[in-house]
Amino acid sequence: MWNKLSINTTQEAVDWVCSLLAKTNYSDDIRVTKCVQADQNQSSQNDIESNFSFTICLYLPNDTHINTNVENITNLLSPLHRTKLISTLETTLVEDKPAQAGINNSLVHRIGKRFVVLSPDTSYDSEATNEVTLKLRTNFAFGSGFHPATILSLRMLERHIIPNMNVLDLGCGSGILSVAMAKLGANVLALDNDSVAVQATRDALRLNEVEQQVTVMEGSLGSGSDLGHWMGRETLSNVPTINPTASFDLIVANILPWVHISLADDFVRSLRKTTTHTGLVITAGFTNDYQDDVSTALVQSGLELVDCEILNEWVALAHGLKA
Repeated sequence: MWNKLSINTTQEAVDWVCSLLAKTNYSDDIRVTKCVQADQNQSSQNDIESNFSFTICLYLPNDTHINTNVENITNLLSPLHRTKLISTLETTLVEDKPAQAGINNSLVHRIGKRFVVLSPDTSYDSEATNEVTLKLRTNFAFGSGFHPATILSLRMLERHIIPNMNVLDLGCGSGILSVAMAKLGANVLALDNDSVAVQATRDALRLNEVEQQVTVMEGSLGSGSDLGHWMGRETLSNVPTINPTASFDLIVANILPWVHISLADDFVRSLRKTTTHTGLVITAGFTNDYQDDVSTALVQSGLELVDCEILNEWVALAHGLKA
């Protein structure tokens, strides 16, 4: 017998939930499916009028540790529940767990003109000399490779990364963007204020053999250390700070919109101009409902809009230092 733990999640949070659950001993037993909304009249008061897009299930053995394991997972996900990014955790006793969907075991997914996302065990012969392969473990394949904000970020990076750039991946998460920039020839600082994300990025770097080009740190940029956990906003202590000095040619931040707005001035102070390139910040992780707010904050801080990518309601923006 198995205990099925299930939650509904927004598109913004699906990456993060998978990353958090991956730290459990049952990371191979995660399943992600499209969310089927319950009848509105039967929804709990926390879930009414929600924008949940996916259902994530985790299967735990029905043994003597089940109560402790469920409690630990509930506490792990509590910041996302408090901010209504996920539903209340539900548990159901089932006789067996479903098999992993075949797509996760033979993943070949193209993004933009050059990127090919692969699961580690996929046999793949490149069809073009300029293709860039990004290997992702099964646990992270769904959110990290297929979330619209990640796709938009990769499309932007494909256009704007130049070899030997010094770049910052702020909120590195699963590490996919750091890997992509390193494979395009950049020197990367990968930064996140969550230890689980830092470890996930380190794993992705080893898997893709780009450790030499990427420095990974737990920390934040400038005033980001005062914002608390970016997903849950709970207070964090002893978070290292990277001072915003003009040292990066490009910053990419695939994080929630309120963080972009809060860090707009720090973005500007962290960018540099050279004879061949003016500093650029790529922001993603938000829908068109927040596009004007994010862009206004960046423009008021001294940047100008130079590029935009849209996928359904999701948006990625590129702002550069003014001439």
